[in-house]
Amino acid sequence: MENMDLKIAQAAKMDKIVDIAKRLGLAEDDIELYGNYKAKIDLSVMKKLENEEDGKVILVTAINPTPAGEGKSTTTVGLGQAFTKIGEDCIIALREPSFGPVMGVKGGAAGGGYAQVVPMEDLNLHFTGDIHAITTANNAISAIIDNHIHQGNVLNIDPRRISWKRAIDMNDRALRDIVIGLGGIGNSLPRQDGFNISVASEIMAVLCLASDLQNLKDRVKKIVFGYTYDRIPLTIGDLKIEGSIALILKDAVKPNLVQTLENTPALIHGGPFANIAHGCNSIIATNMGRKLAKYVITEAGFGADLGAEKFMDIKAKQAGFTPAAVVLVATIRALKMHGGVKKKELGPENVEALIKGLANLQKHIENIQQYKVPYVVAINSFVTDTDAETKALADYLESNGHPWSLSEVWEKGGEGAVDLAKKVINEINTKPNNFTRMYNDEDTIAEKIEKVCKKVYGAGDVAFTGKAKIQLRRFKKLGWDNLDVCMAKTQYSLSDNPKLLGRPEGFTITVKELRPSVGAGFIVALTGDVMTMPGLPKVPSALAMDIDKDGNAQGLF
Repeated sequence: MENMDLKIAQAAKMDKIVDIAKRLGLAEDDIELYGNYKAKIDLSVMKKLENEEDGKVILVTAINPTPAGEGKSTTTVGLGQAFTKIGEDCIIALREPSFGPVMGVKGGAAGGGYAQVVPMEDLNLHFTGDIHAITTANNAISAIIDNHIHQGNVLNIDPRRISWKRAIDMNDRALRDIVIGLGGIGNSLPRQDGFNISVASEIMAVLCLASDLQNLKDRVKKIVFGYTYDRIPLTIGDLKIEGSIALILKDAVKPNLVQTLENTPALIHGGPFANIAHGCNSIIATNMGRKLAKYVITEAGFGADLGAEKFMDIKAKQAGFTPAAVVLVATIRALKMHGGVKKKELGPENVEALIKGLANLQKHIENIQQYKVPYVVAINSFVTDTDAETKALADYLESNGHPWSLSEVWEKGGEGAVDLAKKVINEINTKPNNFTRMYNDEDTIAEKIEKVCKKVYGAGDVAFTGKAKIQLRRFKKLGWDNLDVCMAKTQYSLSDNPKLLGRPEGFTITVKELRPSVGAGFIVALTGDVMTMPGLPKVPSALAMDIDKDGNAQGLF
């Protein structure tokens, strides 16, 4: 299937990106070409389009992911193609793939089958260099911090309390905890340090939540990188480098324009993970999409408990829009895993396990209902699904009054989601939308965390370690209680234990540590064993990748 994805992508007949731009009403001066099939859109476009009516934002999310696959990105692309097919003005907005997971487990992230974004090889490799720029900006900050200490330490930086880490866009467990500055006095002060994967950097979060270039600069200025010996927070503004960091990001902040296999326009911009960051593409791209098309179809990482929650409670709030509808993706294979079936045993029909696994789907539906926005459940079809299993799932959705549609986008492209597209539009036009967030700005950090854990995850209780309790008190004194919360939690379970599939109940979420991302506007709450630097698997996807003598990628999917 994966090799088929690559073959389909390489056989695609792409339109020149200038033609895609023209269809969106963009002039030649509005775009910067990166070859024939990629372009950046200049931020001045937002000024030109400020009087245009705002389009509707449709979020695609999913149940808790399993090794069986859910197809959220594939559904997003296919749904966008379906909107185009039925004559609706539409644009897709997705995140950029992180290189580490591409070389590690994923092997690629641009959809699948006949619902892909192209040029797929470029997307999964270096694309337009945005993540490289974010990495460079992140590491420039690290270099300047250590140089400041080496050159006299006027700011009284406590080397033991530097929270800022270096970054690299690769899964590399050996870099999680390191010692730098060895080799003598000329090599700076030895201290403990570490690396985050680039998409976990606050620079990535800031770029994705900024409204424009000036706002990006203002957010960078607020980033807390460490503390003085007197435990006073220190910011990038104290180092007086917010201007130079924004300069490094001057091109990265511009959204990237590409297309799908069926030539539907797609904005690919930003790539924060949803289990350790907020998991959404950039606000700039989404808001630009709202000006360029009647509908913007976007996704948020992992299951609805992570990506959708952060989309609703962080992105939509900071971007200033109300989501028009949510598409909740589920597969029969994944539901059977949530019902207790092992991956290698998913082939045979098992209606009983499917029905048991529906508890996970039901909880995610309830969560979307709590946000009070219209929704449709998309059953992402697999060839192994049996008629009895499909009927059992459809009967469940029908009997409980949940709008649903069978999605066959992997096999049929946009044609496979025409029914889904029509049902989404119908829900938007006929159902009330009383969008509400899960917590209020006035709530304390602890109250925000507890509301997410209990209302979204279904936790019975929330426990804060001694370290986290001290941080709660300190952050309150520093005036950070008004910030949003960004939960760092396993994507595989509603709980903080990845082995608890389905719909666990009565569990306790343990908050181990809090990390301020003041520039991004949220506090990260770390739970379970979530790490900000992944490792490679025993057999990385990189081992299957190659390039032939004609320059064609192989093994990239």
